[in-house]
Amino acid sequence: MANWVLSFCLIALIFSLSDGAPAATSASTKYLDGLLPNGDFEQGPKKSNLNKTVIIGKYSLPKWEIEGLVEYISGGPQPGGFYFAVPRGVHAVRLGNEASVSQSVNVKAGVIYTLTFGATRTCAQDEVLRVSVPGQSSDLPIQTLYSSDGGDTYALAFKAISKVVKVTFHNPGIQEDPACGPLLDAIAIKEMLPLKYTKGNLVKNGGFEVGPHVFKNFSTGVLLPPKQQDLISPLPGWIIESLKPVKYIDKKHFFVPSGFAAIELVAGRESAIAQVIRTIPNKFYNLTLTIGDAKNACHGNMTVEAFAGNKTLKVRFQSQGKGGSKTASLIFQALSSRTRITFYSANYHTKLHDFGHMCGPVLDDVKVSGYHV
Repeated sequence: MANWVLSFCLIALIFSLSDGAPAATSASTKYLDGLLPNGDFEQGPKKSNLNKTVIIGKYSLPKWEIEGLVEYISGGPQPGGFYFAVPRGVHAVRLGNEASVSQSVNVKAGVIYTLTFGATRTCAQDEVLRVSVPGQSSDLPIQTLYSSDGGDTYALAFKAISKVVKVTFHNPGIQEDPACGPLLDAIAIKEMLPLKYTKGNLVKNGGFEVGPHVFKNFSTGVLLPPKQQDLISPLPGWIIESLKPVKYIDKKHFFVPSGFAAIELVAGRESAIAQVIRTIPNKFYNLTLTIGDAKNACHGNMTVEAFAGNKTLKVRFQSQGKGGSKTASLIFQALSSRTRITFYSANYHTKLHDFGHMCGPVLDDVKVSGYHV
């Protein structure tokens, strides 16, 4: 009887310990993919730790450490005539000049992770969000709005250099008004698993199935910054070559020609992606790609230009903004053992009833295979 009671107590203890461990920061987590603990900021400070909206105390925001003037915001109308959209929930934080929020996360050393986060400017001035982990820092300009409802979402990638990394979101304070600052309303992390080639395709991740975390309850797509702002691509296998970001879109919220995800080239000629593939000099290859529209009211005469070797292909698609796609191919001859394939949108596009926000053609299902003349 005593042995049975002891066994029961041990089992109860194990379950109580496992229930109390936050999933996203557990050292035993096999594969991270989800919100950071209190990553949506719905657990707020105690009322005694708030001065109106300003958080008082370094550790007053549950699961987070704060520095400087950090406000705890509820979505909707604000004092002074502002309106803050918080599309992924009710609450968010706003970072004043030189303010930051940070959290330590248990990870696997040497592994690449992506951070997906909702970030929106709150003033009509240039705003920058600095995202840093040990050994890496990225300054993300967020003055360009790609969605009309405060739903802009970004992804940045990093390589963990230790088993615990401190993730920090910081407002470097370049704007004139110290009361301005970016709004953060959701932060998630995802471990990027090693890529594998698909049989018969020299392109890695040609269907864009491997990418950053996508918020399930609300998504306007995930903006992937150019390599100048993020040395490690949040889209494995691909280089964001342009001056502006491209957008990672998912099947639940957009029209995707094939599989779970695709890329929307949202910034015209300033929006391009590329990959360097292994080839045999002088051998011929067949490049195929699918383009279309995301069923997001993006309309117009869309053109995606593809480059491979010394060949160029222009693929045109007349979009009504209601979804749809077409497939095209290009035969090229490899000039060396490495061939760069590049895709960009030749035109700038806006949505049918929202001319202030940019959009563009969808790219999906990129394949390169050997071709016999």
